[in-house]
Amino acid sequence: MPDPDKVNSMFSRIAAKYDLANRALSLGIDTIWRDRLVDEVWLRNPANITDLATGSGDVAFELRKEFDPDIRIDGLDFCEPMLVEARKKQNKAGFTNMSFEVGDCLDLPLEDASTDAVTISFGYRNLGDRHKGLLEMKRILRPENGYLYILEFSQPTKAIRPLYYFYLKTLLPNIAGALTGDVSAYQYLSDSIEAFPPREGITAELERAGFTDIQAIPMTCGMVALHIAKR
Repeated sequence: MPDPDKVNSMFSRIAAKYDLANRALSLGIDTIWRDRLVDEVWLRNPANITDLATGSGDVAFELRKEFDPDIRIDGLDFCEPMLVEARKKQNKAGFTNMSFEVGDCLDLPLEDASTDAVTISFGYRNLGDRHKGLLEMKRILRPENGYLYILEFSQPTKAIRPLYYFYLKTLLPNIAGALTGDVSAYQYLSDSIEAFPPREGITAELERAGFTDIQAIPMTCGMVALHIAKR
């Protein structure tokens, strides 16, 4: 499992250029993945939403655009420099009824059964203890109609796997290093994606944490999956 202190330090170093690198490295496809997550959340009509590992707020802002202004959206992340970037974007856009606060997924500063929807995008694989994180997410979800949405990298189809891993292990760290000045951060990204379980493994983790109605939706030849589970 990743070392939380090292992960925090890494994101602190790249926070200012995180969005630029994301768009460039994914060729903009990451916006399509996030849009699918937002669409799935919208279908279940939550009264409030908690976005974990919110980073610079990409998912939180897309949710804010999609949902009525009276729907509360709170973003939490344990990396303060990433939250600084999110707050800058919020102030520029003028979004209201949302917040960005420090919060650790393994010990969330939230009441039991306090939210209808929990989202976490490309942050689940960075948790120091994924099972503990899932139990915390389950704790804050309301028993009735509480859903968890995990958007995360996955193992692609065999047809594209050689090309995918060539890009991931060879090209991505060097391109990202040129954009952010931090090759090591994106070497970690590459290594963490390669070591992350396939969709079936995440389904098993959700089951072990007591979630039900679990589904996994593969996207872009399996490179990414959206996992949805009921509390």
